[in-house]
Amino acid sequence: MKIKISAPEVRRKIETSAQSSKVSKEKLRIIPLGGQEEVGRNMTVFEYEDDIIILDMGLQFPEEDMPGIDYIIPDIRYLAGKEKKIKGVILSHGHLDHIGAAPHLLPRLGWPVVYASKLTLMLLKKR
Repeated sequence: MKIKISAPEVRRKIETSAQSSKVSKEKLRIIPLGGQEEVGRNMTVFEYEDDIIILDMGLQFPEEDMPGIDYIIPDIRYLAGKEKKIKGVILSHGHLDHIGAAPHLLPRLGWPVVYASKLTLMLLKKR
C-alpha cells in the first residue's frame, strides 16, 4: 500500500511543526582560549546566557626558540569580570596539556567547582 502525500501537504505539516516548536533566541557560545593551533594549552569556554562551563586548563611547553620560559598558560582575559558566572570546570583527563594550568588559573577565577575523575583529581593535587 502506497501513501501519497502532495507537496502542499508536506509544506503545511512542516510549517505547522515549525510554528508549534519554540526556538530559543539564546545562543551557545564556544570560545577556545587555547589548544587550537598548538599542541597543549587546551582550554575551551562554553557560555550560554549567564552560565559558563570551562573544559580543561592545560599548559603548553615552550619551543626551543623561547629560552627562559618554563610553560605557557591560556590567556583568560575573556573571563575577567565573569568569574561569578562560572558554574564549573571539567577536566577531561590528567595530561598536563589539559590540567597543567589549573593550579595557576583556578585561584584567579575564584576557585570554581572542578569536575574530574578520581585519577585526574589526584594528578591535579600533585601539581
